[in-house]
Amino acid sequence: MSKFSERIKGLFGFIKSKSFFKQLGIAILSVVVLIFLLQWWLGITTNHNQKIEVPNLAKLSLTNVETKLNELNLDYVVIDSATYNPNYPKKAVLEQNPEAGDFVKEGRKIYLTLNPSKYRDVEIPDLNGRTRRQATTHLRSIGFKVGKDVTWVRDLGKDVVRGLKYKGNKIEPKTKLPKQSTIDLILGDGNGN
Repeated sequence: MSKFSERIKGLFGFIKSKSFFKQLGIAILSVVVLIFLLQWWLGITTNHNQKIEVPNLAKLSLTNVETKLNELNLDYVVIDSATYNPNYPKKAVLEQNPEAGDFVKEGRKIYLTLNPSKYRDVEIPDLNGRTRRQATTHLRSIGFKVGKDVTWVRDLGKDVVRGLKYKGNKIEPKTKLPKQSTIDLILGDGNGN
């Protein structure tokens, strides 16, 4: 007999022995116990069966948000403030993630986007010498409203911008005003020399 066939015969002999089956049984039992322990440990550490419904935090102040989330053992993080929305109170929640109605586990962070306290300030451009239509389009495109109270001044150019007013006072270019402010135009009447 060759060495190879002796080794094969020895291997089959070992596989048929009580020692092999004993080792195999210990290995299978160890794997089953390990899987059971791992599932038990993960269930405890990850709060597997726990479900907390995320409340609707829209339009709430940070004080109210904190109170509501503390009752549920949840945390919050303010990630941003968005463009001012006049339909929401100042510093109130505009958006949240996860959304209201989603289920989370204890200690989860709720990410909040807040409403700023006012519109952001925008710089007034130099529109002197532009036509009424150009000035109106430009002002609206950067977030201002154009008022209907036009002041006419004696000037050669008709409907040419000769200045801007805010709340009845003349304003200079590069002045900063809150977005959505109403700006009135000072225009030439076309009757000048």
